[in-house]
Amino acid sequence: MDPNNPYGPQEESKVEENIVEKRAPKMEKKRGAAGYFFSALAGVLVGALLVWFLIPSVVTNLPTDNAANTITKTQQLSVDITTDVTSAVEKASRAVVGVSNIQSVTNFWSQSQSEQEAGTGSGVIYKKENGKAYVITNHHVIENAKAVEVTLTDGAKVDAKLVGSDIWTDLAVLEIDDKGVDTVIEFGDSDALKQGETVIAIGNPLGLDFYGSVTTGVVSGKDRAIPVDINGDGIEDWQAEVLQTDAAINPGNSGGALINLAGQLVGINSMKISEAAVEGMGLSIPVNSTIPIIEDLEANGKVNRPSMGITLVDVTNVPAFHQRETLKLPAEVTTGVVVDQVIENTPAALGGMKPYDVIVEMDGQKIENTIDLRKHLYNEKEIGDEMKLKVYRQGNLVEITIMLKETDTL
Repeated sequence: MDPNNPYGPQEESKVEENIVEKRAPKMEKKRGAAGYFFSALAGVLVGALLVWFLIPSVVTNLPTDNAANTITKTQQLSVDITTDVTSAVEKASRAVVGVSNIQSVTNFWSQSQSEQEAGTGSGVIYKKENGKAYVITNHHVIENAKAVEVTLTDGAKVDAKLVGSDIWTDLAVLEIDDKGVDTVIEFGDSDALKQGETVIAIGNPLGLDFYGSVTTGVVSGKDRAIPVDINGDGIEDWQAEVLQTDAAINPGNSGGALINLAGQLVGINSMKISEAAVEGMGLSIPVNSTIPIIEDLEANGKVNRPSMGITLVDVTNVPAFHQRETLKLPAEVTTGVVVDQVIENTPAALGGMKPYDVIVEMDGQKIENTIDLRKHLYNEKEIGDEMKLKVYRQGNLVEITIMLKETDTL
């Protein structure tokens, strides 16, 4: 090659080298595209393999037509549960009835009178005899009633006749036709009850809409003495001897049954202590105290009790001035019962009692108030009994003996 000849073969060689240099980058680009292609192809293949492996499990979990048409049914088991409580309720509940107090109501505009239900309570069928059935309830349930209606367990309503009632023990006896009556309560022994023993209250709380409601509890206490205002004057007239239970007793339960686990009647539900701070204190009249009362009511229409024939005032209700100046009581005498009036031809009058006598003792038992006096007179004495009293008369202690007779005057 001639170096002085710029157009010799050397020039062609340079041109070829340039061409080669210019083409080389294109070839590298082609190789890069191919790499991308093969990488993508490999990814597709791997993905296909993964899908191939996963498809069986996916297919297995897909819902089929059979699964869509299958309905799972809820299983329900019926179990016959019998306890001492259910057995007692089954035995006694049909003897518990509803008692409706029907009274006359005057329409203000037309001045016409009509009869309507003034209140409802409960009652207990305790005897069937000579085509009649006898129901015991509370005196306050039927008080001032013009008519009384009894609702049986099948819903039948029958007219009831009032045999008799007693305000002091809050008991009453009704008589109905025995048609439809198939259960009579069995009497238990309330003296045999133990504190903590399970008892069951059956009645109609809040009216007949809750007919035959059952609540359970225990005997919370026995021989409770609860002050009672008989005539509504705000002064306690009597102390009712009751059983205390925490079985729920509400308005409408009055007159219903308190039974033991043998299904026996041990009390007549009477009241509850309904103060805001008090919960679960229901009261029932012990059946042992009830039986002699209902026997008297059946036989006489009332309870025959001895009476003295006097009106009474507690010494604690007499101002201190009159205790000293009018009654002339010694300073140490702060309790007792003042004789306010003496009715003529009564045991007190015939025994020589006088107004302003202060009774402090009866048959050797200390008397502090009218409740003590009535408890001794009604619970310890009978008509025809002799009773010895100690009274202060114008400051002097005097002994008096009277012969008790039956009279409606206290």
